[in-house]
Amino acid sequence: MKRGRLPLTALRSFEAAGRLGSFTLAADELAVSQAAVSRQVKELEAELGKPLFERRHRAVRLTPSGHVLLGVLSRSFDAMDASLSEIRGRRGGGLLEISAEPSFAAGWLVSHLDDFRTGHPEVDVAVDSDMRLIEFRTHEAEIAIRHGMDAKAWPRTEVDHLVDVDMVPVIAPGLLSINPPLETPADLLMHTLLHEETRSVWERWFAAAGLPDAPLGRAQIFAEGNLVLQAVLRGHGVALVDRFLAAEDIAAGRLVQPFDLSIRHGAYWLVARSFKRLSPEAQAFRLWLLQRLDVGAGGGA
Repeated sequence: MKRGRLPLTALRSFEAAGRLGSFTLAADELAVSQAAVSRQVKELEAELGKPLFERRHRAVRLTPSGHVLLGVLSRSFDAMDASLSEIRGRRGGGLLEISAEPSFAAGWLVSHLDDFRTGHPEVDVAVDSDMRLIEFRTHEAEIAIRHGMDAKAWPRTEVDHLVDVDMVPVIAPGLLSINPPLETPADLLMHTLLHEETRSVWERWFAAAGLPDAPLGRAQIFAEGNLVLQAVLRGHGVALVDRFLAAEDIAAGRLVQPFDLSIRHGAYWLVARSFKRLSPEAQAFRLWLLQRLDVGAGGGA
């Protein structure tokens, strides 16, 4: 097919739908209707004479041909975006855009940013506290701090391991003082258990404590870890929290850790499209963050 006849709009719609695994999410990203994305993909399939997606109830899956085409298009669009960013000078000018997991942003990053600014007063930092997966394209942050179970959670990126997440039980001292003492892990079941998204982390903790069939009983479930931390600080129940992010509250006596048993729950990672192509501001932030967390810069996973 000649370059002048390439169906660029349809290719863009297909790439977004394939990358995101959803016509709806692709439509949101491209600011068009879902029907428009679906129509563009169908026209591309008709042009190629092969299906690119398997349509299922409320889901789509790439065909082998779709996988091949998606790989080529994503690499091409990423390369074009990087070139346009360099020409426009999007990265630089003293502004650093960071996308940070809400729990990490509130629990650690905000309280330590002044240290970075002291060493780099010429850099303005914009922090977007968001859990959404980003693609590091022109309209998005240059680097991200994300929680994940392993380093393979973000395709076509490089990652630095920042800190492991070890979940420990905590309770507000005021709530602890008005109830019977917590002598064994089973005593936690007398309290409302605070959960982040799912009960599975508490189930894993009790299993590690020798109580695999513990009846979890009363519960409050929150969308993200910082909300759980705020709830436990206010005495709403007992929570499993990341020991690293709760360290200051535990040390200050605002929270009590009744048992030392912890379970591993992934890690926080610094994620970028390419560490070698970061702006000087992002390079400085990466070096500062790794040094502040006492992590060696390994150049990716």
